[in-house]
Amino acid sequence: MAIKNTTKDRILDVAEGLFAEHGFNDTSLRVITSKAGVNLASVNYHFGDKKTLVRAVLNRYLEAFMPALQDALITLNLNKNYSMADVFESLREPLRSLNNVRPNGTSRFMSLIGRGYTDVQGHLRWFITTRYQQTLTLFTDSVLKANPKLDPETLFWRLHFTLGTCVFTMASSQALSEIAQSNFGHEVDIKAVVDHLIIYLAAGVGAE
Repeated sequence: MAIKNTTKDRILDVAEGLFAEHGFNDTSLRVITSKAGVNLASVNYHFGDKKTLVRAVLNRYLEAFMPALQDALITLNLNKNYSMADVFESLREPLRSLNNVRPNGTSRFMSLIGRGYTDVQGHLRWFITTRYQQTLTLFTDSVLKANPKLDPETLFWRLHFTLGTCVFTMASSQALSEIAQSNFGHEVDIKAVVDHLIIYLAAGVGAE
């Protein structure tokens, strides 16, 4: 069996770590190539430019997450009556499965998504919304079905608040678990964190 350790994979792995830690704007190709032990020509050969590299890093997760989310939402919509909590519950397994893509993949994915917004990576948002439009539309339609009273502007804000909450919580999940354990005297694992998160998000997006 071939060992997956190609130059392309090495560039992706190094770039992912640097992007998550320092952001897209503050990570140069020079730093990536130096840490990966490759030259700039290798990056240009495999990706063409930095924007394409950014998309490729995130797409390793999106290729696993989006189809899984779409399947979960399709199954959800077979039920004519479902709650907002059911909509957000559909996110649980697709997000958890990202740990199979890369170590600590769920938190890393959310961190990269957050960086995409805070670093104003418009091309990245364009890439996601065009490439995965069908899944994103299905999620939005499911939210509106669970709360038909949402108008477009309110939906916009609530979904972006949702994203911000998820990014902060998943990126800080280890620290939050340790704080909670210290304060309340019992161990808190990532499943418990997600349980609290789903309840909170469903209540916020589902509010009248």
